[in-house]
Amino acid sequence: MSLLSKKIDFVALVSVDRANSNGDPLNGNRPRTDYNGYGEISDVCIKRKIRNRMQDLGADIFVQSDDRRSDEFGSLSERASAALGKIKDREEYARLACEKWLDVRSFGQVFAFKSTDKNGVSVGVRGPVSVHQAVSVSPVEIDSLQITKSVNGEPSEKRSSDTMGMKHMVRFGLYKIKGAINVQLAQKTGFTEDDALLIKECLRTLFENDASSARPEGSMEVYKLYWWEHDCSSGQYSSSKVHNLVKVNLKEGIKSPSSVEDYEITLKELPGLHCEVIDGI
Repeated sequence: MSLLSKKIDFVALVSVDRANSNGDPLNGNRPRTDYNGYGEISDVCIKRKIRNRMQDLGADIFVQSDDRRSDEFGSLSERASAALGKIKDREEYARLACEKWLDVRSFGQVFAFKSTDKNGVSVGVRGPVSVHQAVSVSPVEIDSLQITKSVNGEPSEKRSSDTMGMKHMVRFGLYKIKGAINVQLAQKTGFTEDDALLIKECLRTLFENDASSARPEGSMEVYKLYWWEHDCSSGQYSSSKVHNLVKVNLKEGIKSPSSVEDYEITLKELPGLHCEVIDGI
């Protein structure tokens, strides 16, 4: 496996159809929006989904969800101590962590845990894969449904049929995820060309095995993935210029989009830079 030697930029267009794309716990778990009504999906949420797909594809990852845990460790500290607890040299610690866990050599990680000898460890790893917060192309409309719960969770509870709750969803939104893979950092963490291909597959299949009551099967999908590989380590163009090659605009006469077909999507070009356009699943 050869280390990544050429910079990569990517853009994914993600459609959301009557689903809660990323609930905000500080706002009653309503889908995240900015002050202008544009939908948002946090970079942390996107990385969580990428990590889940890494696991599905057979890779070892460090930051595991409790419901997807593939080992016996209930915390990051326990997982780190079991694999690296006896290592004192910080550079060796970082090297072995990157070698063992794909998400560490991709996104980086801060290891700041107490060890069994009470001395603790503090090691920081900067990862080559950066992901922006996703933002919808146009403002989104949020629907809220009032739901009832009449089943008691505990024997002592007495619930009536008018016990109320709320469920929120984006009526429809087309979101743009932007990101890049930095060669200089890739060579420090040992990130390889094969790792880049796996990241590409994770993005293409981002919502596979991700269904829930807030995101029913088929309500979120990757519509298109745009993947640029530069011809040098520093990149022929800035990531900003490359990301802006994907233009998405509402078609004339459409005020409230209800599907991807309501948008006109165009891909511009830069001299000498090829884009691979991939359909989502």
